[in-house]
Amino acid sequence: MTVSPLNPSLRAILTATHGDPFAVLGPHIEEGRLVIRTFQPRATAVRVAIGGQAPTVQEMTVRHPDGLFEAVLPGVTAIVPYRLEVTWRDSGEQVTIDDPYRFGLLLGDLDLYLMGEGRHQELHRALGAHPTVIDGVAGTRFAVWAPNASRVSVVGDWNGWDGRIQPMRQRLPQGVWELFVPGVGAGARYKFELVAAAGGPPFLKADPCASAAEVPPATASIVCADSVFEWQDGEWIADRVRHREGLDRPLSIYEVHLGSWARGADGAFLSYQDLATRLIAHVQQLGFTHVELLPVLEFPYDGSWGYQVTGFFAPTSRFGTPDDFRAFVDALHRAGIGVILDWVPGHFPKDAHGLASFDGTSLYEHADPRQGEHRDWGTLIFNYGRNEVRNFLTASALAWIEDFHLDGLRVDAVASMLYLDYSRNEGEWVPNAFGGRENLDAVSFLQQLNALVHERHPGVVTIAEESTAWPGVSRPVHLGGLGFTYKWNMGWMHDILTYMSKDAIHRRWEHTHLTFSMLYAYNENFILPFSHDEVVHGKRSLIDKMPGDSWQKAANLRALYGYMFTHPGKKLLFQGCEFGQWREWNHAESLPWFLLEHTPHDGLLRFVGDIAHLYRREPALFERDYDHTGFQWIDCNDNENSVITFIRRAATPADFLVVLMNFTPVPRERYVVGVPVPGRYDEILNSDAAAYGGTNLGNGGQVCTIAEPAHGHAQSLSVTLPPLSCVVLKPAP
Repeated sequence: MTVSPLNPSLRAILTATHGDPFAVLGPHIEEGRLVIRTFQPRATAVRVAIGGQAPTVQEMTVRHPDGLFEAVLPGVTAIVPYRLEVTWRDSGEQVTIDDPYRFGLLLGDLDLYLMGEGRHQELHRALGAHPTVIDGVAGTRFAVWAPNASRVSVVGDWNGWDGRIQPMRQRLPQGVWELFVPGVGAGARYKFELVAAAGGPPFLKADPCASAAEVPPATASIVCADSVFEWQDGEWIADRVRHREGLDRPLSIYEVHLGSWARGADGAFLSYQDLATRLIAHVQQLGFTHVELLPVLEFPYDGSWGYQVTGFFAPTSRFGTPDDFRAFVDALHRAGIGVILDWVPGHFPKDAHGLASFDGTSLYEHADPRQGEHRDWGTLIFNYGRNEVRNFLTASALAWIEDFHLDGLRVDAVASMLYLDYSRNEGEWVPNAFGGRENLDAVSFLQQLNALVHERHPGVVTIAEESTAWPGVSRPVHLGGLGFTYKWNMGWMHDILTYMSKDAIHRRWEHTHLTFSMLYAYNENFILPFSHDEVVHGKRSLIDKMPGDSWQKAANLRALYGYMFTHPGKKLLFQGCEFGQWREWNHAESLPWFLLEHTPHDGLLRFVGDIAHLYRREPALFERDYDHTGFQWIDCNDNENSVITFIRRAATPADFLVVLMNFTPVPRERYVVGVPVPGRYDEILNSDAAAYGGTNLGNGGQVCTIAEPAHGHAQSLSVTLPPLSCVVLKPAP
């Protein structure tokens, strides 16, 4: 076989170094004739078939034995439809395929313009992998942003993961690469093979905008068909929109790690469907309004709990498909339960298949490790000042809300985003343009994110885990704030756990830990969190933090939850804490549900359910969470008895509750409490009830006022305060 010499352009196809494969491969009119070229390194012969029902077939010439074939059609002066008949070397099988290089441009000018501006809010619909039909041919359209790569190819099972076969077309100046691959459909595994502009060997990356991925530890992206799921939660969504942010509505969140909440008998993960069935029953029993999922964005390492994300648009395949996750959310909505997602824009892992050095350069992260690396976590920091990176993150957030109907996003580690010197020593960080420590790009990004979410999706909430005193975290953007709906009250959480960990005899000296939170309670729209972070890494479980014997530990924990549910602010409780699991949380094991066969765990669960339902029934406990008129101390100074008493009021001031907290194991008989109005007060909750594992000490269900002034009120109550208890009284109608 005689092979004619190759020009540099053709040789670049063989070496997979050509920057524009469409200039060589596919159909071209050259010197008044149609020339068709294809690179098929696994083929022994290729024929071109022109026409429809009775095509004209012509053998293609072997231009190079490595797989470069060419057909010259002298009588054809226009580009016409054709197919390729390929004979495979390994099997001798002959197949007919469509040539990816005969199809035109895929992305529109508007898509590219919006990407360059950083304003393409449906980025994952333009980039990524999308099954489609072009000119009657079914296949998948691939696109990826990699502006600094010299070559990008799509590889998968269909082409033997050979990056030479299907190099992509680059669209300048945005640096997006695209290719339509006929015959590839839903379920196909794929990655992108890239070559850096600086040279070096090719490397593989998963698709940043993939809709699905392989079950870890495998790392390939999966072509995902358009969703066919039929949502049935229209009533829920309409109600969400109607109530907007819902600051005056109850919000109690049950925080869940799906991989460890419950597992199968063999220790395997449950499916999204099984999780929905079991979780709905449990959450309805408890009375929580929402669940918050630790990250279910695809992640490679179980031990990261989902916080090291590689798939910002893909629900983890550990529990099922994207439509399975949609069905999970839909089922919870139809059961009256909202779904909040823990979303992670603060950092990303260094896994080779992920975003790190994506195109051979620091594309998503800062190049300078003083700005681009969290050394404590071994992760990288997004470059929030780059339009395309901000676009990627905001589009991810919106996709979870729009495509999966989520009711809120909890943003992890906001403090690490806001401060350039976060967890860094002197000389390890770069000041901003004004010499300060604030990350101005991150501030701008968070404001943009929150403004977009609230504008496009009224009723969806955003929640900041922010551990410093940064001002205005939950203040609207137009008033100079970051724009979150809520902020976790980390100060209250640390104070109250410090207090509760002390032996009761010493609590008189720690009394300000109980009361200090009310000095700043209205600075932000706070959520009171007992999260997963408080029951890991040697911190012990909540019940094990409590002092005393096993009875006192359980009683202390009931009192703690009583204070959380009656204190101003929305509520959050991590899985397992509702029944007092003794060991720390382990992400690799199911919760110890067998404990519910025993007291005090069953009683604690019953108490959490009762107080969570009470919280939802009583407007005084939620309507004025962020208005100082909703809370009034009766007595916050009785440190000698470790007792606090206060009033919670609804929007209607006459609708109020009296809350009595005794943080010692000593019962207080004939304890005098001033109250606003005379009459009978019903005891609507007593954490010391026998049903909860308590001593059943109390006030016989009700107590009446006496005409003796106390605490600035004209009348008072003489009550019994059970040991280590929370008692809630309500004026009788």
